[in-house]
Amino acid sequence: MMKRQKRDRLERARARGYQAGVVGKQKEACPYQCLDARGHWLGGWRDAMEGRGSGLFMK
Repeated sequence: MMKRQKRDRLERARARGYQAGVVGKQKEACPYQCLDARGHWLGGWRDAMEGRGSGLFMK
């Protein structure tokens, strides 16, 4: 059960990072201090930035 909760929390961090990237926020806007969650947030943010760069989202 504990692993599932941690995974869900990290998946949520990644999803929030992705959303931040989609709307064009800077990576410094990451609200997470915990390294695990911060890493997932930044991973989502990077994915969104790549999508923006390839024209996946309107700028």
